[in-house]
Amino acid sequence: MSERPQTIADLTSQQKKSGLAAWLGWMFDGLDMHLYTLVALPFVMQLLGTTAGADTAAVKYDANIKSALIQAAFLVGWALGGAFFGRVGDLLGRTRALNLTILTYAAFTGLSFFAQEWWHLLIFRFLAALGIGGEWAVGASLLAETWPRRWRPWLAAVLQSGVNVGVLVACIAGWLVLGVFDADYRVIFLVGILPALLTLWIRKAVPETEQWQQAHESSEKPGISALFAPGLRRTTLITLTICGLGLTAHWALMFWHTNHLRAIAEAAQWTKEARDGLAQRALYWMMIGSIVGNFMAGALAWRIGYRRSVGIIFAAYFVMMMIAYAVPRPPETVLWMLPLIGACQGVFALFTMCLPPLFPTLLRTTGAGFCYNFGRIASAAGVVLFGILPQLGKGAVFDQRLALFYSAWLFVPAAVLSWLLLPEPTKDAA
Repeated sequence: MSERPQTIADLTSQQKKSGLAAWLGWMFDGLDMHLYTLVALPFVMQLLGTTAGADTAAVKYDANIKSALIQAAFLVGWALGGAFFGRVGDLLGRTRALNLTILTYAAFTGLSFFAQEWWHLLIFRFLAALGIGGEWAVGASLLAETWPRRWRPWLAAVLQSGVNVGVLVACIAGWLVLGVFDADYRVIFLVGILPALLTLWIRKAVPETEQWQQAHESSEKPGISALFAPGLRRTTLITLTICGLGLTAHWALMFWHTNHLRAIAEAAQWTKEARDGLAQRALYWMMIGSIVGNFMAGALAWRIGYRRSVGIIFAAYFVMMMIAYAVPRPPETVLWMLPLIGACQGVFALFTMCLPPLFPTLLRTTGAGFCYNFGRIASAAGVVLFGILPQLGKGAVFDQRLALFYSAWLFVPAAVLSWLLLPEPTKDAA
């Protein structure tokens, strides 16, 4: 790309369409990934045959563990999907792979409506996650190959905000389905079918990137093992470690914070309707903070680069988690801390544009998808382990605050490694 646009008006039609396609894909990612977190514990209890009024501490403990296992399966699927569809994106092209990922997560999110046992839901969430994980890698590479390098910090913020908007749409869907229409918890998953309509437009309107076409026609196709060849091994291992640490702590928060709020609100004798409303407001305020944080992270990366920005924001994430969860607090207090925690999640926007240029063109979605989504494997184990380990010896008493408190310490080594070792994309990267 010989000339770098200065304004939106200077962008080509291909750049605008690819940007819109990726943003919409990420928005629906956010929608489909968080529909479950809105209803995780009560829906799993329903599948276990337990009503909210007849539950016991032992049944609640069992439901907490099973809901965590479902989320763990989702994160494993996300990781595997990132690696699998990343490879598909390098072999078949970015736009074809984008369509496949969206169809996958839309279909299996919708099928979650039909779950009759808790393990049915686990399978559907795992399969939906394959598409969600793949969409991240494909969408990031699509934009890295079509938009100018100087736009990337801001583009990362805009793209990540698509996920946050999707989560807000999930909150609105939850309010309508559970609040206004007072429908069964399972009905919320039907909302997840909507993204399938996006593929009809992408197939017609979004062309394949010139960079991928040229590389595909003129180059040998490197295998996944090339990520660990001498020239890329250091980059791959460092990125894997940082993503694993940061995402484990992040997803422990994203899963357990809702259950934590429900638990402390119940202890304060809030009604079921009030607890449902609290869970929806919590995600809403966190996403508002996250949208602001995306642009703050982009501004910081614009000034001091990706490496130092990631290190600083991970450190801030740790500090905010300590303030919120180091000691027990009432639900209202925790609720108003969530926007500040959400602002720290802007760090993950930076990975969107930072990781793909670290890898050659025909390893771009493979490398970015593999490294970033490897963190999902670690976070899948972390969601369960950080939920179980602090509870050992407590019997049927389940304190989600401890899961949040202990998992937050992973942000410390993530911050240090990012500051010292995370590679900075080269100036001549596509």
